Amino acid sequence: MGVDVVVSEARNRVSDSVLPAAWPAPPGVHALTTLRGPAGGSDAPFDRFNMGLRCGDDPTAPLRNRTLLREGLALPSEPRWLRQVHGTDVVRFDAVEAMNAVGAAEAAKDADRRTASRLPPLPREACLAEEPEADAAVTSEAGVVLAILTADCLPVVLAADDGGEIAAAHAGWRGLSAGVLEATVAAMRTPAERVQAWLGPAAGPQAYEIGEEVRAAFVDRDPRAAAAFVPTRPGHWRIDLYALARQRLADAGLTAEAVHGGGLCTIADAARFYSYRRDARTGRMATLVWIEG
Repeated sequence: MGVDVVVSEARNRVSDSVLPAAWPAPPGVHALTTLRGPAGGSDAPFDRFNMGLRCGDDPTAPLRNRTLLREGLALPSEPRWLRQVHGTDVVRFDAVEAMNAVGAAEAAKDADRRTASRLPPLPREACLAEEPEADAAVTSEAGVVLAILTADCLPVVLAADDGGEIAAAHAGWRGLSAGVLEATVAAMRTPAERVQAWLGPAAGPQAYEIGEEVRAAFVDRDPRAAAAFVPTRPGHWRIDLYALARQRLADAGLTAEAVHGGGLCTIADAARFYSYRRDARTGRMATLVWIEG
């Protein structure tokens, strides 16, 4: 079998292993979430397309999965992975801010050399050392790929309506209640009324049950949040992360018509999505967004 055929088949598997964002994408903006497969090389319970390096998988598998993702989608650069801590810090990836352009170019050349010579991906330790501690990222640079890892938490993609700026945020209940979405919108140079958003796959309101401390984290700050909780048993509620995110984005200045997505459930859909709440020991999906070069 020729090399071109092998590459083509690999790209077909990767294209079948991603979920494009369901929104009216601004010009030149691409966004998607990876699925569990069929691409990838992780073994159970991480099978198959696990992108997480901190979830217990053999580290060589997600590293190779990340390489397959980049090559299969012909991404313009290596995704900017974050060390997510359920906080509100936002990092900016621009040519003169928060990244060394020369270092990035050299890293890209090294990745290309490794691909051309079929060298293994960089070691896990080297990849982790390059990840800034943050739960959201912003850029206005074409070709910079932002990345968020999730397995029930809510990935949120933001973009200027003219396609000139993008952001990605990791909004689990802790980050969402602490204000990660407001912090991300505030870190953008685009006025909020000109920002579009897509809410990716997360734990859905029919399956995600939480305790009193989680409800209090939202309702004590804003009584309006009570509408996003449905009682189930004493001291427990089902939580609607999507409704809470829409509320927070509206408070940050986005119009209701600019917020899309929100109809998927990672807990209920075991065939397509990883879920920590469902399985505990599991992989991670990656949500990516970039501006076409």
